[in-house]
Amino acid sequence: MPSLQAVNLTHLHLLLNHVPTVGSVVAVGLLLLAFARRDESLKRASLELLFLVAVLTLPAYVSGVAAHQTLRNRPDVSDHAMRVHQDAALAGFTATELAGFLAWIALWQSRRRGRAAQGLVPAVTLLSMLALALMARAATLGGEIRHPEIRTDLSAGATAPALSTVEGSAVAPERFVATAIGMYMVDSPWAWPAAEAVHFLGLSLSFGVLLTVNLRILGAMRTVAFADLHRLLPWGMLGLGVNLITGMLFVIGQPRQYVDNVPFRWKVVLLMIAGANFLYLTVFKRGWATGGSKGDAGNDGFDSSLAHKAMAVSSIVAWLAVLYAGRMLPFIGNAF
Repeated sequence: MPSLQAVNLTHLHLLLNHVPTVGSVVAVGLLLLAFARRDESLKRASLELLFLVAVLTLPAYVSGVAAHQTLRNRPDVSDHAMRVHQDAALAGFTATELAGFLAWIALWQSRRRGRAAQGLVPAVTLLSMLALALMARAATLGGEIRHPEIRTDLSAGATAPALSTVEGSAVAPERFVATAIGMYMVDSPWAWPAAEAVHFLGLSLSFGVLLTVNLRILGAMRTVAFADLHRLLPWGMLGLGVNLITGMLFVIGQPRQYVDNVPFRWKVVLLMIAGANFLYLTVFKRGWATGGSKGDAGNDGFDSSLAHKAMAVSSIVAWLAVLYAGRMLPFIGNAF
C-alpha cells in the first residue's frame, strides 16, 4: 500500500509540474501587457495569478520529492539525472516562492495605499522571469529523465548508470545541493532542533494574525478598525514564509518520513487553503467600502456577507487542522 500511494504522488507530480511553468508564462505575459497598456487592474490580476502559482508550486515540488523516492532504485532510471533535476527544481521553487511573496506584498500595498511601492512590481516581473527560466530548465531536465531522445548538454551525466545508493557511488552526494542540505539537516546536532523551534514560531505568528483578522470578519472586536488589523497581514505572511522554509528543510532532510505520511499530505493541502485566505484578505473590498477603516463601534461599515464569513471560518478550521496534522505526524501513517 505505501508504494501504491507513492506512485499516486508520482502521477500527481506529472500533472502539477506544468503549473509553475505554464502559470508563470501566463502571469508574466499579463504583467508585460499590463505595463504596455498601463492597466492597473490587469497588473493586480497578474500579481494575484503569480501568488496562486507560488501556492500551487508547493505540492508540485513535494510530489516531485516523492517521485524521486519512488524511482531512485529503478535500474532503468538514472538517479544522477533525478538529482540534477531536483537541484534545478529547488532553485526554481525558491525563486517562484520569493516572486509570489513579493507579488503579495505589492497587492497588500495596493489595497492600503492605492498602488504598490515604486519599483516593486517591475522587480516582481524580473524575478518572475528568472523563476520561469529556472523552472523551464527544471522541466527540461525532468523530461529528459525518461525521454533520452530529447537529452541535451543541460543534463550532462544523465546517461550515467542508475545509482542505487549514495554511499559508494561514483558521484559525491555533496555535489548536489538538495542532497547536501538533507545530509546537513540530519547530521548536524543543532540544525533540526533549531529549525523546529523557528517552525513553531512562524506557525504561531501566522495563525495568530489570521485568527485575529478572521475573527474581525466574523463580528468580533467591532471597536477595532479593520484597516488596523489589515496592517498585521505582512507579519502573518512572514510567519507563513518561515513555515515554508523550515518545512522544506525537513522534507529535504528526511523525505520518506514526510511524503509517505498521510497527515503531512493533508497539511500541504490545508496550507494551500491558508495561502488562499491570505490572498482573499488582501484583495477583497468589503472591509474598505464604507467606513471600514473608521472603527466606529456602532456602525463600522463592515457588514460581512455569508461568503466572507464562510471564508473566515474555513481559514480558522484549516489552521486548526494544520496544527492537528503537524502534531499527529509521528503517530499516524507509520512513517516516523
